[in-house]
Amino acid sequence: MSDQTHMRREILEIPSAVDNLLSQGADAIKAAAAALAKRDPLFMISVARGSSDHAATYFKYASELLTGVPVASVGPSVASIYGRTLRLEQSACLAVSQSGKSPDIVRMAQMAAEQGALSLALTNHTDSDLARVSTHTLHLHAGEERSVAATKTFVTSVVSAIWLLAEWQQDAELLAAIHALPQVLDTAARQDWGALVGEVTASPSLFCLGRGPALAISNEAALKFKETCQLHAESYSSAEVLHGPVSIVARGFPVIALTAADAAEAPLVDVADQMAEKGAKVFVTSDAARQATALPVARSAHPLTDPISLIVSFYAMVETVARARGINPDTPRHLRKVTETV
Repeated sequence: MSDQTHMRREILEIPSAVDNLLSQGADAIKAAAAALAKRDPLFMISVARGSSDHAATYFKYASELLTGVPVASVGPSVASIYGRTLRLEQSACLAVSQSGKSPDIVRMAQMAAEQGALSLALTNHTDSDLARVSTHTLHLHAGEERSVAATKTFVTSVVSAIWLLAEWQQDAELLAAIHALPQVLDTAARQDWGALVGEVTASPSLFCLGRGPALAISNEAALKFKETCQLHAESYSSAEVLHGPVSIVARGFPVIALTAADAAEAPLVDVADQMAEKGAKVFVTSDAARQATALPVARSAHPLTDPISLIVSFYAMVETVARARGINPDTPRHLRKVTETV
């Protein structure tokens, strides 16, 4: 393995990738936001898999908190395998795929458009099949991503999603926070989460916790532990983990609790402290904890952009864990950069 992996380089490129998106993506974002305002959807659906589905989960929470419009994740197999159509009048469909190639995602997006949904695509490839079947294509402007593990494309997907909502709602405070993200993310990439590295490197299993928009970040974190480190990691809402899963927590069991500076911070920190009191080794992105260990964070200027900073700090840490375990995170076993499912 080289001294610096593609994954590490791409993590450090995230701030510039977001800056490129903000500099070059405004016209497409504003056009899609205007279309949303005209449609005034009663509900929205998302279509995605893997890291892209975690970006869609973030979009769901952000939409419901910011606009009051509910978002449901729809299984692509409804269209691709089962050949069913859905009633989608007065709705919008957001399809997220960095490659835009997966046949099941494309088929669901196509069906949604055919059934009357306003179709929006987030992709890093504007010449893809997904872009072809969508009315509005939002280019991620992430540049080439050589590591199998998505980092730049996940972050630019999330930034595109929240930027779309902010333009739709004409939220000046949120728009300002979004445009300030490149500097925040540069700081986030350099946060020292070394205290967590030693605890998880030798562990066979761990929990990731989140709540609200940060649950999407927890989901992405658990996936990256599996994908790049071959560690078994499960993601839970902090509201769910005490309803059964906590039973497997033994002394020294690692837990990472990811929280933004929002209304969910206090209840999540309380759960983190409860788990620490049970003997778990808990790390939390908040300085309000009494028992859990606080991780340093680069806060943004808005609670809805805080989760974006968290995942960048996480990526920097998990790449270190992978190398400590003797694994090249650029080429995880059994995986390819583009996974095409039917």
